[in-house]
Amino acid sequence: MSSSGNDPRQPSTAKPYKPQPVHPDNLPIDYSGFIAIIFGVAGVMFRYKLGSWLALIFCAQSLANMKNIETDLKQISTAFMFAVMGMVTNYLSPARGVKT
Repeated sequence: MSSSGNDPRQPSTAKPYKPQPVHPDNLPIDYSGFIAIIFGVAGVMFRYKLGSWLALIFCAQSLANMKNIETDLKQISTAFMFAVMGMVTNYLSPARGVKT
C-alpha cells in the first residue's frame, strides 16, 4: 500500500521521550490522603464508624500511591492517627446516651 519512498517521517531525527523532572512542591495534590484526613476527622468528631473505616482505606490507598516520601508520609501519618483515634472512640468508649 505505502512505499517507503513516500514516507515523510525521518527516523534518524526521532528522539526518545524523556519526562521533565518535577519539583516536589509542584506535584499534584494527593486526593486520597486528603479524603482520608476528612473521613478520619469525621470519625473522631461525629463518631462515625464508617468514616473511620473509610479513613483507613483511603490511608492505605494513599500509602500505595505515594510519590513524595517527605510530605506524603506526614499526611498519611496524620490521617492514620485520626483513623485510629476514630476507631478507639467508636469501639472502646462507652455508648452515648446509656445511663448506668
